[in-house]
Amino acid sequence: MQAILLVGGQGTRLRPLTLTTPKPMLPVAGVPFVTHQLARLAAAGFDHVVLATSYRAEVFAAHFGDGASLGLRLSYVVETEPLGTGGAIRNAAAALDGGDDPVVVQNGDVLSGHDLAAQVATHESTGAVATLHLVTVEDARAYGCVPTDAAGRVLAFHEKMPNPVSRQINAGCYVLDRAVVDAIPAGTVVSVERETFPALLAGGAPVVGVVDDSYWLDVGTPAAYVQAGVDIVTGVVASPAYRPNGTDVLVDPTATVDPSASVVGGTALGPGVEVGAGAVVAASVVQHGVRIGAGAVVTRSAIGAGAVVGPGCVLADAVVADGASLG
Repeated sequence: MQAILLVGGQGTRLRPLTLTTPKPMLPVAGVPFVTHQLARLAAAGFDHVVLATSYRAEVFAAHFGDGASLGLRLSYVVETEPLGTGGAIRNAAAALDGGDDPVVVQNGDVLSGHDLAAQVATHESTGAVATLHLVTVEDARAYGCVPTDAAGRVLAFHEKMPNPVSRQINAGCYVLDRAVVDAIPAGTVVSVERETFPALLAGGAPVVGVVDDSYWLDVGTPAAYVQAGVDIVTGVVASPAYRPNGTDVLVDPTATVDPSASVVGGTALGPGVEVGAGAVVAASVVQHGVRIGAGAVVTRSAIGAGAVVGPGCVLADAVVADGASLG
C-alpha cells in the first residue's frame, strides 16, 4: 500500500505562525506535526508516501529527505496552482508506483488514533471503490455529514446544514481504488468531497464509511494546534513519533528552566528556550529560542520561534508570532 499526504495548505487560520512555516511543519510534541502522520503510516506497514506540497514546498524535502530516517520512501510533488483536494490527489498520483493496489489519502492537518489497518481491510472485504474514515460528533452543523446504512454503505454527502441528518462526518482519511484516482481530471480544480464522492454514489459505485470514534482532531486552529501537542505529551493519544518520558511535559535538553519556575500540563519547550524565575508555563507549545521572563504566566498558548515574553506578562489562549517581543 502507498499513501498520499495532502500537505499543501497555507494554514491561514494559524497565522502568524504559518507565515514562515507550513502548517504541517509546525512543531508538535517536539517534531513537525506531519512526522506523527508519517510515523503512523510506517508503523502500519506503508513504505512509500507521496507528499502533495504547495506552500513553502521546499521545507518538507529539506527536513525529511528521502524518508529513510522514518523507515519510509518519500516522494514530493508540488502543486503550483490550487487544485482542490481531488486535483491535488490526481497531481500527486504521478509519483505513485505502478500497479492496481488502492492508495490511502490523508489530510495533512488531522491527528488521529483510528485503526488504519481496519479501514484498509474493510475496503478490501467490501469491494468498495472508496472507503472513508468517519467520526461521530456531538454537533455536525459545522461540518458536512455522511450518513450510512446498516451495512456501512454511504447514502449521501451533505454540506453544512442547520439540522444535520447524521452526526457522522468525514474525518479526512480515504482508501481509494486506483481507478478512482486516475479518473480525476488532471490539472483541474476538483473537490473529492463535493464532486468525486457524490459522482461515485450517483453512478451506483460502492462507497463505504468506517465509523471509528477513536481520538480525532482537526489541527487547523490555534487552540487545536496547542491541544494536539498537549494530548500527545500527556498520553491522551499515542504517536510512534513520540517516546513518553514519564512526565507530563517535554523539555528539550538544551532548554533552561529556572528551579523556581513551573512547566506543566503537556507543555513542550523547544531547543534553546529559557524560562525565568517564578514563571509558569502550562499546556503550551513554546518553539525554539523563546525567552520567557521572570514571573510571566503562559497558558494554552503557542509561542513562535525566537519570541520574547517579558517579565510579568500574562498570556492565555494566545498566539505569538516568530520573533515578537512582548512586555
